Amino acid sequence: MNAAAISRQPTIALLGQPNSGKSTLFNGLTGARQRVGDWPGKTVEKKEGYYVRDSVRYRVTDLPGTYSLSANSEEEI
Repeated sequence: MNAAAISRQPTIALLGQPNSGKSTLFNGLTGARQRVGDWPGKTVEKKEGYYVRDSVRYRVTDLPGTYSLSANSEEEI
């Protein structure tokens, strides 16, 4: 797949608070076997997979949990 095709590919980003089921949903959509746990911080890096529906291929990205998308201190900017 060339770079132009990748940039036009629909992407589903799974983001939210820790332990909200993002990796479980990722596994269900992609058929992957990401490890899941009942404690915060299980997913520590971005994972990508693919989901196909009605002949459309979606890139699915599982992101580590976060409590906020805004910076709380100058170091986080």
